[in-house]
Amino acid sequence: MTTAAVTTTIDTRYGEPGAEPTSWPETEALFASAPLYWVSTIHTTGRPHVAPLVGVWHDGAFHLTVGPGEQKALNLVRDPRVAVTTGRNDWDSGTDVVLEGEARRVTDHDALTAIAAAYFDKYGDAWRFEVGEGGFGIADEFAWVFRIPPRKVLVFAKKPHGQTTHRFG
Repeated sequence: MTTAAVTTTIDTRYGEPGAEPTSWPETEALFASAPLYWVSTIHTTGRPHVAPLVGVWHDGAFHLTVGPGEQKALNLVRDPRVAVTTGRNDWDSGTDVVLEGEARRVTDHDALTAIAAAYFDKYGDAWRFEVGEGGFGIADEFAWVFRIPPRKVLVFAKKPHGQTTHRFG
């Protein structure tokens, strides 16, 4: 659960009559349980860079791992603004969630240990990470870890259609 104050609103311009806002606890649970996310960063040329990856919700923020030389990492170091999306590619079922925030690299050993445990709890042995100095792994198997606390989260419900906004601050 995030500790930041959250303001929740529903935008009736983008929904059906009777649509109710999706609560923050429900949104947080949807986001945390997603198996796959799409991460959108800003390339050095200014164009968007989008890639799928796994990640975990831990301690009120989304966490992702990326190799230091990957385009996502280069983009986040230069410009930490990021959007992370998850949901279903259906018009009439499921719920889509978009998290906007700023990524910050995690280097604290205790925090990395807790995040590694969260990955293992969610994905099992497929995503078991060893904590190294300032990230996961060692040498050519090294990955940086980024923490993205939410600034704004948009929720697109589909039965009935409705758009909820959660703002943090």
